[in-house]
Amino acid sequence: MSVMVSKECIGCGACEAGCPFGAIKMQDGMAIIDEACTQCGACVDICPVGAISRDEETKQLVIDKDAYKDVWVSLEVTDGSLKNVGLELLGEGRKLADIMGQKLAGVLIGENVEKLAKEAFAAGADKVYLVEAPELAHYSTDGYTATVVDLITIYRPSVILLGATNNGRDLGPRVACRVGTGLTADCTGLGIDEATGLVAWTRPAFGGNIMATIFCPDNRPQMGTVRPSVFKKPVPDYAKSGEVIKVASKVKAEDIRTQIIDIVHVCTASCNLEEAEIIVSGGRGLGKPENFCYVEDLANALGAAVGASRAAVDAGWKPHLHQVGQTGKTVAPKIYFACGISGAIQHLAGMSSSDTIIAINKDPDAPIFKVADYGIVGDIKEVLPILTEEFKKMKAS
Repeated sequence: MSVMVSKECIGCGACEAGCPFGAIKMQDGMAIIDEACTQCGACVDICPVGAISRDEETKQLVIDKDAYKDVWVSLEVTDGSLKNVGLELLGEGRKLADIMGQKLAGVLIGENVEKLAKEAFAAGADKVYLVEAPELAHYSTDGYTATVVDLITIYRPSVILLGATNNGRDLGPRVACRVGTGLTADCTGLGIDEATGLVAWTRPAFGGNIMATIFCPDNRPQMGTVRPSVFKKPVPDYAKSGEVIKVASKVKAEDIRTQIIDIVHVCTASCNLEEAEIIVSGGRGLGKPENFCYVEDLANALGAAVGASRAAVDAGWKPHLHQVGQTGKTVAPKIYFACGISGAIQHLAGMSSSDTIIAINKDPDAPIFKVADYGIVGDIKEVLPILTEEFKKMKAS
């Protein structure tokens, strides 16, 4: 145990109440720390008599921050291809690495994925850490956590960027806990603080009413998850090359406590918002859930994904996986149709990076028109069928 309780303990219970992990219990008038302790040190600060302290082993864990170098990007693989979020983060990671005077590296884990390294180099990576094994063919919490922690222990990166995807949100916190560092989740902005040289992680807080900037001054690596489509993918340059560093996997089949029995594709192209180039979204202005057929018809004609505002999702008109906005998915398609969406700030936060925004609303004063490149004032039930028919004619010709 790296956090110790001395005989000066008076059994006041302050540490028990203040432990965020429930790792302290009172026994015979004295605090007892069990295996749930994460060594966060909260109890050390809380104890009114100074009876709790870290032992010498923990004190020696003060890290040499200068030994940690380079910016890493976690590269997710789906159906044999890199997900867009990894390429987006390579573009932004390139900027951070250049400012810091360090290298940019991609972390590529899977089976038979070495060929994807060229995509990482084209997006700006200087090197790729490659770990291949049959046990890593599909994402698993146990396998990927152990692999990334092993890489960090050996190569000591200064910064790690992960996508705020289902996998990234699972992997990031677990890795951060294992290596004893912090993690800033769901970032929408990255930068380097001039005064300290630390990564400035920016994310919405208090329901999006403020933007918080967070630093990790004492521990390494500095880690954060970043929402997909917040940044643009860099223009690939396939003339670039880099170093592939092959690392043998230490993960064994028995280390993975879960087993994939079957993969069911419940999300088709119509709801693959983060990868879509065209999105047609509907809101409460559609009037009733049945009217979403107009949105879906237009999306089918364009080969687009179907999105929805939070109001439409909360009303049960569409599943949450279709939601665009601050509490849904952040998207940046080439064309975004906002149909019957008023333009609340939370929705704009999730789609305002779109190249072209087309708004359709019967309210001429709807806020969505202030950010739209093109606006149509009219009834959705009249406008969308006309657009759908015209696009079908163009496609046929």
